[in-house]
Amino acid sequence: MSNPRRRLLRFPTNPPAPDPQRQHRLQQLRAKLAVERAALARWMTRLRRAFHAVEKVTARMARLERRVTQEEG
Repeated sequence: MSNPRRRLLRFPTNPPAPDPQRQHRLQQLRAKLAVERAALARWMTRLRRAFHAVEKVTARMARLERRVTQEEG
């Protein structure tokens, strides 16, 4: 077997004709995706703001609790 194996030659097929219904459906899905991404960005802004507010309150409570324990003990 000194000869290499023959390679199968597969010629590229012609791309299928564009289906107008499929193109319309894809366009609608892309529009919905853009709307949902914008909504997620808005929610992430709110969530980030709320998370930092909770962090600040938690830190403030921890400081007050430490001060209370120092005053008591």
